[in-house]
Amino acid sequence: MMKSKAWYKKQWKRKPVQITRYVVQTVFLLFLLYVGFQFYQFYLHFESLGEKPFVERPSAVEGFLPISALVAFKVWITTGEFDAIHPAGLVLLTFFAASGILFRRAFCSWICPVGTVSGFIADLGKKMFKRNFDLPAWLTWILTPIKYVLLSFFIVMIITMPTYQAQLFIHDTYNKISDVKMLLFFFTIGGIALKFLLAVFVLSLFFRHFWCRFLCPYGALIGLGALFRITKVRRNQETCTNCEMCTKVCPQRLKVHTKKAVTSLNCNACMSCVEACPIKDTLNMTVVNKKVNKWIIPFGFLGLFFLVVAAAKVTGHWHTMITYQEWMQLIPFANEAGH
Repeated sequence: MMKSKAWYKKQWKRKPVQITRYVVQTVFLLFLLYVGFQFYQFYLHFESLGEKPFVERPSAVEGFLPISALVAFKVWITTGEFDAIHPAGLVLLTFFAASGILFRRAFCSWICPVGTVSGFIADLGKKMFKRNFDLPAWLTWILTPIKYVLLSFFIVMIITMPTYQAQLFIHDTYNKISDVKMLLFFFTIGGIALKFLLAVFVLSLFFRHFWCRFLCPYGALIGLGALFRITKVRRNQETCTNCEMCTKVCPQRLKVHTKKAVTSLNCNACMSCVEACPIKDTLNMTVVNKKVNKWIIPFGFLGLFFLVVAAAKVTGHWHTMITYQEWMQLIPFANEAGH
């Protein structure tokens, strides 16, 4: 049944930030689907040895190469050499990781495609089972460290890798076509990888954002910025009625109604709790303990994101140095390339 115009106006008045967030998430998801389709067309041109029409490679695809970007970051800080193979990947990883200091995990709640899809899956589960479920506290304690263990593995691997090996990796054939290898991986996925994805899908139907909360090392990396405690949601205990609306809407299942300040590394700065609170000025986003407008964090994050991308393009730190001729030599033999 179609909703009335008055209903939509009421929803906008109640939660304008959340509606804006859903729109932004959807736009970014559609954009990245377009990026994926464009990259597939790019791949087909070279795979067919030029028979299919040529399409420019979208540099945004490098955002899906975090391991390559981590290696490139090591080389950058140790030698000053900025990655010319996947520069956009390095720009994006560096910005998203640093953004966690001021904007918490706004990346996860506003533009991450995995987070968006995970939310859609949870909504589907809620329609199917009339609710999303909460894991027992003891199981949450057991599962929460997993993403930090995974993150530690990658960080230790990068730190212990000699700089010359990191430089060799960046210019290695495998890294040059790692985006193509990723594409082929998902086209031919099966076995353990497929079973793992199906398991995460099923778990996400029951437990909202299961991947994001327990398994995502990228989100764990960004969340480390919260250790500085510059930005956090604060609760006024004197005006709080303990209605628990804030806790009920939190996508990370944080017990917001029990906190004086939300300092959890899992906070996505999505502003759901702030908008759900029925008592004015009981929940507020703060920066350096100063109350700020609820739009500041999301708009600040998005504005700075677009500024960084624009600056990278203008300064020549966005597009790869790999030439058309080199792509023609590499991509037709992508299946044969190994580490």
